[in-house]
Amino acid sequence: MENKMYKIFTAVFLSFLAFHAIADDKAIIAKLTKMGLQQVEVNDSPIQGLKTVNTEEGILYASDDAKYILHGKLYELTDKGPVDVSAKSLMARLESYKNDMIIYPAKHEKHVVTVFMDISCYYCHKLHEQMKEYNAQGITVRYLAFPRRGVASNDQTAQQMEAIFTAQDPMQALNDAEQGNLPKQLKTPNVVVKHYKLGIAFGVQGTPAIVTENGEVIGGYLEPKALLAELTNN
Repeated sequence: MENKMYKIFTAVFLSFLAFHAIADDKAIIAKLTKMGLQQVEVNDSPIQGLKTVNTEEGILYASDDAKYILHGKLYELTDKGPVDVSAKSLMARLESYKNDMIIYPAKHEKHVVTVFMDISCYYCHKLHEQMKEYNAQGITVRYLAFPRRGVASNDQTAQQMEAIFTAQDPMQALNDAEQGNLPKQLKTPNVVVKHYKLGIAFGVQGTPAIVTENGEVIGGYLEPKALLAELTNN
């Protein structure tokens, strides 16, 4: 009898905790939505009493009682040095965009990187010119769009990138653009807006911005062997 009562009490207690957590999450979402933030998603964080909050404007951390907010990166201190765990929480969202990416696969894949790129960016162009070398190093490169001037509906670069990423053959369209043959048909940036907002959430400020498999962001161009060394050491 006592064992049965213990199981019932445990079930009730766990249900209370789950309800309390949901209630706290709703309070956080309500407060941040009232502040004007959109698509607020609340998850647990590595720190007890603190929630990870993903928004279109970036990552925040909120106390369980929804009274306090922190803005900034969260690092885990490991034997190999500080590891950015903030970006890790965005990796599921990044992976959900896989069908939108333009992917250059390595035949003998060792690493996968996702690059936020702009077709008007000199160092993005330089990176693209060396694609065969990156692939030869075992690095698969996946592209997402990040027009540096923003995603206004009348911005030509954003419109061109939309045309590239939604083309019947996006890889060929991008290769053509990188050779100076930009798309003649411009499109309203819809897919590109989605990519851009994800880049903002990752803290991307310029291109190319290289996201590693563990969510760390490498800002700027690295030649193939240097990128391989960076990926191998992380």
